[in-house]
Amino acid sequence: QLQLVESGGGLVQPGGSLRLSCAASGFTLDYYHIGWFRQAPGKEREGVSCLSSSDGTTYYADSVKGRFTISRDNAKNTVYLQMNSLKPEDTAVYYCAARHATVQFMCVWGEYDYWGQGTQVTVSS
Repeated sequence: QLQLVESGGGLVQPGGSLRLSCAASGFTLDYYHIGWFRQAPGKEREGVSCLSSSDGTTYYADSVKGRFTISRDNAKNTVYLQMNSLKPEDTAVYYCAARHATVQFMCVWGEYDYWGQGTQVTVSS
């Protein structure tokens, strides 16, 4: 059974940092593009950062460039999202997702096949 499990969310003050983890089981992340998406109350789900399995290409939403970093540890079959200088507008449920690497790399949530359950990130003083 293919499964993605996120962890690392929580409450943090503005300017703080969190590292989200996404552990895969039942399949090998090496062969999948990976994305982090988020959804705030009343807003559409949006692509935050994605990582191509094919060539390592990364995508970052303009709102997180320079603050967030996506990475993967193939040995642990885990993907990470390091989030620094967090802002209240980063508050959302964060999801990781996987898309098979045989198809084009993109960071569009509707194009991803496998999803985790989400982890809440709240940035507030």
